[in-house]
Amino acid sequence: MTGDPVTAVRWALAERDDGRAQVCPLDARGRPAGPVRTEESAVAAVRSRPGVGRWVWRASASLHPRLLEAGVGVERCYDVETAEALLLGHEGRAGDPRSLPAAWARLHGLPVPQDLPAASRGAEAEPSLFDAAPAPLPDGVDPMTALLEVYAAQLERTEAAEHPERMRLLLAGESAGTLVAVEMGRAGVPWRADVHRELLEELLGERYGGGGVPKRLAELEEEISAAFGPGARVRPDLPADVLRAFARAGLKLSSTRAWELRRVDHPAVEPLLRYKKLYRLWTAHGWSWLRSWVRDGRFRAEYVPGGAASGRWTTNGGGALQIPKVVRRAVVADPGWRLVVADAGQMEPRVLAAVSRDPGLMAVAGSGEDLYTLLSQRAFGGDRAQAKLALLGAIYGQTSGDGLRNLAALRRRFPRAIAYVDEAARAGEEGRLVRTHLGRTCPPAGAASEEDGGGTGPEAEGAWEGGGETPPAPPPAGSGASASAGAARARGRFTRNFVVQGSAADWAVLMLASLRQELAGSAAELVFFQHDEVIVHCPAEDAERVAAAIVEAGERAGRAAFGDTPVRFAFSTAVVECYADAK
Repeated sequence: MTGDPVTAVRWALAERDDGRAQVCPLDARGRPAGPVRTEESAVAAVRSRPGVGRWVWRASASLHPRLLEAGVGVERCYDVETAEALLLGHEGRAGDPRSLPAAWARLHGLPVPQDLPAASRGAEAEPSLFDAAPAPLPDGVDPMTALLEVYAAQLERTEAAEHPERMRLLLAGESAGTLVAVEMGRAGVPWRADVHRELLEELLGERYGGGGVPKRLAELEEEISAAFGPGARVRPDLPADVLRAFARAGLKLSSTRAWELRRVDHPAVEPLLRYKKLYRLWTAHGWSWLRSWVRDGRFRAEYVPGGAASGRWTTNGGGALQIPKVVRRAVVADPGWRLVVADAGQMEPRVLAAVSRDPGLMAVAGSGEDLYTLLSQRAFGGDRAQAKLALLGAIYGQTSGDGLRNLAALRRRFPRAIAYVDEAARAGEEGRLVRTHLGRTCPPAGAASEEDGGGTGPEAEGAWEGGGETPPAPPPAGSGASASAGAARARGRFTRNFVVQGSAADWAVLMLASLRQELAGSAAELVFFQHDEVIVHCPAEDAERVAAAIVEAGERAGRAAFGDTPVRFAFSTAVVECYADAK
């Protein structure tokens, strides 16, 4: 490193087509502070510069796995492609290509290449000759020159943001999230395949029980068909078939959702509900899933930070963010190790209190007591269930019927909080840009990710108890003014929720960044993250220290994201050997 400025704590790294890497020190403003040097590989470049505080590179998802494989760690990074996506959204161009070649082409007024789709593969899959490589730069364009030009432009765009200091924090948090995602995927969730197979046999019976389905599903299929009368043959895995069967019985249903089935008095309902649960287990976490995704005692998913429209994470296959309770029996710590499971309860109402600065709601969210109980005592005569339904209804846009009456009660008690989500809804209906507190911008109408869910309110399965996102229902059928008005209302319901759930996603990446720093240098591994829940796998003797670090990370993220408020973002923690014992 002779001749390299010892004061430079930020370096740029660009990879060439021949596998070699270019590196360049940067000054405090992100400008080159020394010559560009060439190393034999990115791994060699990073390994020889252990004192670098932040690496500026194209994308962590392609580079960080190779660093980890070589035993090379990094403190922080700036992920150019992640930053590009956030800045495009902030500028009202969400969904435009985010790759380095695309960003460089936009700078130079050239045709912008489309992003290449990510390929999903199971844990056992080997790299394919036909796997898509990162989109290339045009012939003759120097990778380091392109990286530095795009990075400099991004710094300028950040300063032009509505709140530059907040946008800088969001970009730093999201970049840290890209490191965490790769590290969690490499560490993997401890998974006992033998326990998983035992529970499948216990719940589903023999794997091949007839008709191509496990024995218990085949039995339930017969029971469901018999409930509709002699000679009836119903395929419970086909919703249209189930709806026709109920129609023949004089019962008209709009869907086969569990909440709608439970309203029906018919002997097929009970076995049908059991079938739905077991069928989901079989298809989502059955024998095929186990063979594809669990290897060497670990479930390794490919996490996608910010993959949902709200900024929540998704996965590229594997369903890591939807591990059902029954399957959690297979998540078991290694001998002598423990799982520290932490859950940040009642997150969305706490975020609403912090971003709206409503004095009354901040007092409720800062007491350390159950938020819904306190809310019920102040506005709903002690009825906790009604208080929860009311507050979440205000966030999710339930503004008719009981929801309207509840909203009126909340508006009297917490006017600033309700005004905050009302304004977000109004902005969405009018087609304006809607942003979180840190500056994450809601995608335009029709651009929401499928992973955002599909429910429409408190009755949507898992919407409020399991953490699933609940954007608005599709706009009503029709044409002209009526369809346009319906689409606008749907957009408003989405943006009403976005400002809260998106701000919660902002908090989450800052929490992950803080926790990652706290765990650095220890044996503890962050192995799981889902919206407001984390799991750390660590030696038993470190478990209490890890639990304290998680709690502190949550509070620190709250202060960083929302400033000095009385709102508490506390985790409840459990130290267990088996994930199923945590709740």
